[in-house]
Amino acid sequence: MGATQGSAADAIPGAGLSEGRKLAIFAIMAFGQFMALLDIQIVAASLNSIQAGLSAGPDEIAWVQTAYLMAEIVMIPLAAYLSSALSTRWLFTASAVLFTLSSLLCGVAWNIQSMTVFRAIQGFVGGAMVPTVFATGFALFSGKRRAMIPAILGMVSTLAPTLGPTAGGWITEAASWHWLFFVNIIPGAFIAIALPILGKVDEPSLDMLKRIDWLHVASLALFLGALQYVLEEGPRHQWFEDETITTVAWVSFIAFLVFLERSFFSTMPVLKLVSFRRPTFALACALNVVIGFGLYAATYLVPIFLGRVREYSSLEIGTTVFVSGFFMVFSAPLAARLTTILDQRIVIAVGFSLFALSCFLFSGITSEWGFWELFVPQALRGFAILLCIVPSVGMALNGVPPDELRYASGLFNLMRNLGGAIGIATVTTWLQDFGRIQGARFGEALSSANTAILGPLAERISQTTSDAAHAQAMLAAEMVQFVTRQALTIAFQDVFFLMAALFVLALLMVPFARTVVLSDDAPDIAGH
Repeated sequence: MGATQGSAADAIPGAGLSEGRKLAIFAIMAFGQFMALLDIQIVAASLNSIQAGLSAGPDEIAWVQTAYLMAEIVMIPLAAYLSSALSTRWLFTASAVLFTLSSLLCGVAWNIQSMTVFRAIQGFVGGAMVPTVFATGFALFSGKRRAMIPAILGMVSTLAPTLGPTAGGWITEAASWHWLFFVNIIPGAFIAIALPILGKVDEPSLDMLKRIDWLHVASLALFLGALQYVLEEGPRHQWFEDETITTVAWVSFIAFLVFLERSFFSTMPVLKLVSFRRPTFALACALNVVIGFGLYAATYLVPIFLGRVREYSSLEIGTTVFVSGFFMVFSAPLAARLTTILDQRIVIAVGFSLFALSCFLFSGITSEWGFWELFVPQALRGFAILLCIVPSVGMALNGVPPDELRYASGLFNLMRNLGGAIGIATVTTWLQDFGRIQGARFGEALSSANTAILGPLAERISQTTSDAAHAQAMLAAEMVQFVTRQALTIAFQDVFFLMAALFVLALLMVPFARTVVLSDDAPDIAGH
């Protein structure tokens, strides 16, 4: 695998930097990560405005999200190799510069094709910021101070997607959809200027760029990009009933086989899989897939319920879902503290149990639930998620050798993103299938319903119009709306119950992980 690979870059990270500078570097990088993650969801509440502004079709506008996610998921595992080659400082700075420029281009996009290209660039360069911050935080700090790293970044990772639709809806309403992207310009410029000034974290190893295995890069990009496409577009096109989805899935599978061959036999692999030799790392990654499933699926489901069943506006949805983000702030310091005094398996078991309880409470949802009915399940979910994330990060990255840390961080973050993509695709399919089943059952029940059920509704409609044909049409429309809402609500109940069961089953993996309780005098990964 190249004995000299990254020899300079594997030197002691942050040597010579004061604690203040280390904290400043970490804070700026965490803010960059927040920007990259916020931009995934910031367009979610404003797709209709973007669609109208770009004269795009309903199928085309989905690519504003899909292009970003496909490109981001490809870059996340590549970031480890690039940070070793270019150094953490210059990779992150280049990412910030390109993220800012691509945000500007997204804001001035003239059609859906240009927007798709610029969003792909934005997602690709933004993806470099996500795992780089985790690796840098674990490299710069040790002992109990390191326990705060997953707490802070866990809060960033969960708060950004939660705030995205709220912030996006408010910006679009106050200004226009163009400002969803223009707001990145000043913060991005600040990061690009401030980070190089603060000092270097590690040394570059530019010779790695000359010996890069391009087949490994291509197979990784095809595997992850095609997989993300299948997961994004599958629910909309009935999965493998669609010829394009089937073809792309085969491309992803073949690319995966090539990627594995290159991972084991390349002299300069772009992604090392050696971290999976540690059983605890492998288990932590499996748990992270479940965490990503729950985090992204729940963040996706609640706004869908509020919009389609309760017909809330973007602002009302944002105000309601913000509850979970508010309670994350309270659990962050607690999660960090508990991982320093308790076995991390205990902390993550509590987190998974609370998250399962939250989903179970959601499974009692009705078509009349609003802010206060959703308050407790959302608060519990927000409080629980960091009790899941913080110990899982510790399980995965504590004790990883310094020359593997970047790759381990990339793999670990990739698992959560994959879990999120799988989660959204799965719950979307469940909603569609369960909704159809429940709709058919309602239709059968109403076809034989007596006048005790339909009578009052028909009488109320007859009072608003004397035209019998119009009254009949109104009755049919109201019945369709009623059936759709109730069937969809029951589908939500079923989906949340299955999510609760998934987290309960995942608890079975927790006892098999070996963990380390951090203390102030614990050595860091570099052994100093």
